[in-house]
Order: sequence, then structure tokens, then C-alpha cells
Amino acid sequence: MVGGFYETAKALSEYLLFHYGKPEEVLPWDFGPSDALDYPARCVSECVAADRLAANARALDLGCAVGRSTFELARHCAEATGIDLSENFIAVAEQLQRDGQVDYSFAVEGDLGQAAVAEVPSGIDRSRVSFEQGDATFLRDGLGQFDVVLMANLIDRLPCPAKCLEQLPNLVAAGGQLIIASPCTWLEEYTPKAEWLGGQAKQTLDTLRDLLSPAFTLDGEWNLPFLIREHARKYQWSIAQATRWLRQ
Repeated sequence: MVGGFYETAKALSEYLLFHYGKPEEVLPWDFGPSDALDYPARCVSECVAADRLAANARALDLGCAVGRSTFELARHCAEATGIDLSENFIAVAEQLQRDGQVDYSFAVEGDLGQAAVAEVPSGIDRSRVSFEQGDATFLRDGLGQFDVVLMANLIDRLPCPAKCLEQLPNLVAAGGQLIIASPCTWLEEYTPKAEWLGGQAKQTLDTLRDLLSPAFTLDGEWNLPFLIREHARKYQWSIAQATRWLRQ
């Protein structure tokens, strides 16, 4: 399985820009898919029903990468925990939680780079946020239950996504929200074909319905574009299928 990419300097740079980059840094052109910017924040602002959350709500961001969505969840929740398998991602997320910013650089062309600063948006209480390294498929005991669980761009990078989903009824509190967003890019480098949730006999959403029922009911569906910059003239433009499920 290919897991090493997420420990590389290239991945760290791209994901810091993906999560915290200013619009003019990510897309320095007067054209292009600007509606695909700020995806980690939009996963929260567009998909989480914040008006349903109590003041003491707890949130879990599974596959949090460098943490932007975790911080955004803290706008609405008293406690937000981010978990990711990547040691590098979690180390930087913890630095952002502690210091509020981190210096980095992103690619322009070849070996040429541009210096930048990733900053946690003002108005977010960083003391509500914590990060830890962990495997989304084998979560540690003692996490408790959460009012919101976010899984963004995660399921198609797990070796056994169905096993991860099996944990969710115990993780999401009654009446709580589960947000799953994925471009459904099923690849054998990450997931054996026998474990794909879609792309064969069924599409991913159909399999999610089967696996999450009857513990969860579908409560909303969105198409969320996102943009990952590799360098100034090369991008990955994708459309995540985002769904919100309510714990029964």
C-alpha cells in the first residue's frame, strides 16, 4: 500500500497550502475554479448543521491532515479532536494549535518555491482543539462519543474502509451528525479492490447507505469542488461527494 507520500515534504507543503493558503497563493490567476478554494473550511460550513449543536458539543475530525477542518469545527463545538495517521501532518497541526501559525514554502516551478505562513483564522479558540496520531480503522479506546464526526477525503485512502465505518455507531452520539466527503477515487495503491466501496457493482453512496443503515439516515448531500495545487501551472481539481448522516 502507498502510505509514504503523506510523510513527504511535498505532501506537507501541498496540504498546508490546501488547508491554509490564501486565494492568491493557491490560484494566482484571474481565471480558474475559485469556487473550489477553501475546501477544508467548506466541509464544515456547508455540511455541518451548526444550529443543531449544543454548547458543549464534541467533534472528531478523522483523517484531519494538517488540521484546518478541526479548527473550523471548534467554531461550533466546545471540543474538537483531529486524528491522522501521518506523523508529519500531526506534528505541524500541533504546532498550529500551539503557536497559531507555521512557516512553510510551496512549489512555483521545479526547485523554485515561495515562502508562506499558514495561520489559524482569527476568532477560533485554539484551546478547544487537540490532535493525535492514530489509525482511523483502529481507533484507540477512550475517545468517547461525539456530536459531529467528519471524514473528509478519507475513505478512499483506507485499506479497509468498511472496517472504519463499523466503528461509527459507537462514536457518534444519538442525534449526532456524520459528515463523509470523498471524490471516490478508488485506487489499488491504497485500497485492495475487494475492499472498494464503489466503482464496481455499486457506486460509493449506495454502499454507504447499506453499511450505515439502520444506525444512520441520510440527511443531506452536496457536491463540493476542491483544488490541490502542485505548482503554479498544475492542479488537481476534483468534486467530492459530501453527505450528512444522522445517528438514530
